Amino acid sequence: MVNDVKPTLVTGASGFIGWHVATKLLARGETVRALVRPSSKIRELEVETVMGDLREPESLGRAVSGCRAVYHVAADYRLWAKDETELYRSNVEGTRNLLEAARNAGVDRVVYTSTVGCIGVPNGGLGSEASEVCLEEMTGVYKRSKFQAEQVALEFARAGFPVVIVNPTAPVGDHDFKPTPTGKIILDYLKGAMPAFIDTGLNLVGVEDTAEGHILACEHGHEGERYILGCENLTLQQILARLAGVTGGKAPRWQIPYAVAYAAGAASTGWANLTGVEPRVPLDAVKMARKKVFVSSDKAKRELGFNPSAVEGALKRAVEWFRANGYV
Repeated sequence: MVNDVKPTLVTGASGFIGWHVATKLLARGETVRALVRPSSKIRELEVETVMGDLREPESLGRAVSGCRAVYHVAADYRLWAKDETELYRSNVEGTRNLLEAARNAGVDRVVYTSTVGCIGVPNGGLGSEASEVCLEEMTGVYKRSKFQAEQVALEFARAGFPVVIVNPTAPVGDHDFKPTPTGKIILDYLKGAMPAFIDTGLNLVGVEDTAEGHILACEHGHEGERYILGCENLTLQQILARLAGVTGGKAPRWQIPYAVAYAAGAASTGWANLTGVEPRVPLDAVKMARKKVFVSSDKAKRELGFNPSAVEGALKRAVEWFRANGYV
């Protein structure tokens, strides 16, 4: 039950995780306010919209005014950018701008959406919130910017502002509008554009469970703590086999040597740097794939009551949604 009528602000409600967070909040009877840029579009949600931009501090005061809580889900999620400073402006400076505005407005609690990419993963082991990691270990501008943004969130928490951090793994499911890099794997499979795979691994989680984990973090999370929101550790080969089971199709059987994938990524990204057209195979994505990102969500289960479902259902919803909305 919701005991007050103060709105809850969600940034990134036009995106994948943010849309599901807003949907969950609305289903609970909360009044949801969404921060949107003029170029953004909120689809299928009855929310109050406030125009603003994380990079423009003066636009954020009205967005957070009177809010009970803020879910800061928005991020510049690109594995390649012609101008890398854009990611730092949105992810790092934008996070600082929003937290400053929320603190000035007297917001009760902020849930900051980080990424599993900021979690240290020991070779051959499972990463956890306690795993040691540093900026130098972050591969690519996206991970580096998110790591620095997470440090900003921790800085505010240490100063006494009630910030809780969640680190989603690789969410899958419906309403993956852009789509995300994980969604692109599903789309490539559906289009027959993934005849082979490389030896890598991800932790998958249903996006609806990810959204529920955000709300649990707001209700039960300890300020200044991080919580991994994940479900199943799977190799890429296993993910493709799950997709084959969901669709009745065939899974690729051939494994590409890492050196071949690296060469393709270098060539694709080099061409993108010359033309400004997004690369088909971002080199940063290939570099990230060198290491299996296998992690444990035990802390979120223990402290938040996080209880994700098996990922087959989310994979099926993703496939059905992509097909129903003209992506395939």
